[in-house]
Order: sequence, then C-alpha cells, then structure tokens
Amino acid sequence: MRRVPALRKPSVPAVDFQAILEDFKTLDPKDPGAWPLVPRIATLLGVFLMLLLSAWWFGWNSQFAELDTKRQEESRLKDEWLDKKKQAVNLDEYSKQLAEIDRSFGTLLRQLPDKAEMESMLVDINQSGIGRGLQFELFKPGTEALKDFYAELPITIKLVGRYHDLGAFTGDIAKLSRIVTLNDIDVTMLKDNALSMTMVAKTFRYLDEAELSKQKREKQAKGKAGGKK
Repeated sequence: MRRVPALRKPSVPAVDFQAILEDFKTLDPKDPGAWPLVPRIATLLGVFLMLLLSAWWFGWNSQFAELDTKRQEESRLKDEWLDKKKQAVNLDEYSKQLAEIDRSFGTLLRQLPDKAEMESMLVDINQSGIGRGLQFELFKPGTEALKDFYAELPITIKLVGRYHDLGAFTGDIAKLSRIVTLNDIDVTMLKDNALSMTMVAKTFRYLDEAELSKQKREKQAKGKAGGKK
C-alpha cells in the first residue's frame, strides 16, 4: 500500500521587529523616497488616518448633526401630515360636532338676559320671594364683574319666613328661564319657628357688541402698556 506523504504547513516568515525599529531610527526626513518599505507604509497609513479625522472634525461632524436634525424634522412633518389626514377624513364628523356645539352654546346664551332685561330679571327674583310669603329684609345688587363674553351680577338677599316657604323659593329660582345661582347660603333660626336666610344670588347677562368691542380695546391697551415696561 502506497503511503501518501503528509502535507506540510507553509512556514510564516519571522518578523524582525528590531530591524524595523532600526529602520525608523535611521529615516532621513529630507529623502522619503529612500525610506524602507515598512516605514513608508506606516507613514501613509498615519497620513490617511489624519485625513479621515480632519474630514470628520471639520466637515462630517456638522453634516451628521444636520442629518439628525433633518431626520427629526422629517418625523415631525410625517406626524403632522398624519394628523391632518385624520382631520380631513373626519371633517364631516368634526363639522357636525361644531354645529352641535354652536347650537348648545346658543341655547345657553339665550338663557342669559341682555342689559335691558336685567331689571325684569331682578323683579322676577323679588316676586318669587313675595309669592311665597317671604319678607325681604335685604335685596342689594352689587357691582357687575365683566368676564369674556358675559357679566356677572351678585345680589345680596336676606329673607325671613317658614322652612317650607324658603325651600319653595329656592325651587322657584331654579325654574326661572334665566340662569340664577344661589351661593353662600346661611340659615338662622328665629322665634316662632321662623328662619332667616342670607345668600348671594348671582345672575348673568351677555355683553352686547359695544361692550365686547370696548373690552377688546382695553385688553389691547393693557397688552401694549405691558410690552413697553
């Protein structure tokens, strides 16, 4: 039987680091063309790495930052586009909701008297108490407080009467066609089972066009005055 000779591993040439080190020590800076091969390769690699670092530091670094900013802006614009697309798809539904809000707001607004109707409103509150046999010891309208589109009028009221009559009076106030709220109610027992009830009734009216325009001008004037400080 014929024997197959074993394959020999190729021998790796030994690297003489001492000789390479001596080559670097004897380099002539004035004559690079005469340098040995290893120093020339090492120098070229060093120069190449320095060029890469310089390019990254002076150019690529800022470009990478700008690229990241553009990517974030792209993501934001995509989100905005999706939101607008959803709004466009649901535009009919939004229009119906807006119309319903307008109707609801109009209904609430009609429950607020205008400036000319405030006097009759105060009379209605007064008549509600008299109709229940209550005695008014105090009925004092306060100063109006102007809000965004309406005015709030507080009325300090002090009534004397029976328990059931006072309760019926508060029920009558709740049934008025106009909005009236009863606040800071305080009840005191008197003689002969009579009660004294003190409260602050608040009624509201909407501002007319002239008042809204005046309020808008005052806000603009305050804004300008604040900006000059």
